[in-house]
Amino acid sequence: MKKLVSTVLTTSAAAVSLLFAGVLTANADSTYTVKSGDSVWAIAQKFDTTINNVETTNNISNHFILPGQTLTIKDGSTSATTTSSSDSSASTSSSDTSTTATTSTSDSSSSTTSTYTGSNLKSYVLSQMESRTGVSASTWNTIITRESNWETNVVNSTSGAYGLFQNMHISSGSVEEQVNAAVALYDAQGMAAWAL
Repeated sequence: MKKLVSTVLTTSAAAVSLLFAGVLTANADSTYTVKSGDSVWAIAQKFDTTINNVETTNNISNHFILPGQTLTIKDGSTSATTTSSSDSSASTSSSDTSTTATTSTSDSSSSTTSTYTGSNLKSYVLSQMESRTGVSASTWNTIITRESNWETNVVNSTSGAYGLFQNMHISSGSVEEQVNAAVALYDAQGMAAWAL
């Protein structure tokens, strides 16, 4: 009888400890300190969650974050239920080299890889900007057409603004670097950077 009671108590204790361990790991949140050049999109990708999840958890509006800011990142296992249509359009493999984004633009509806090949300028830039900022591809198309008419290396002789987005913070750079700089500018200033 003592052996039976001892076995029941041991089994019960083990079950309770597993239950508590499961509860603790299921609710394990992470914290992240924003570094210079970070974007909400990049942080969401790093923690395998969504932009919406990061922004909702931390009361972020217009994708605006600052270096030194501490963010709470909810456990990635809950992100599957909180994805939004603009965030779920991008999927990343474990090697981070074959990110694929699908976007619908005013020109066409296409599926493009996130790698710029030289012949996919519009689809690459618009899909990157839409997935990384949450702003529609048609809005970015309007901005780029107005700012540079899709000329990648154009320089404003008066202000020194450079490239597709006529960014004052860079003076040269590849298409990929221009997109990264535009996302960083958007994260810092929102659409006000382009007077919208």
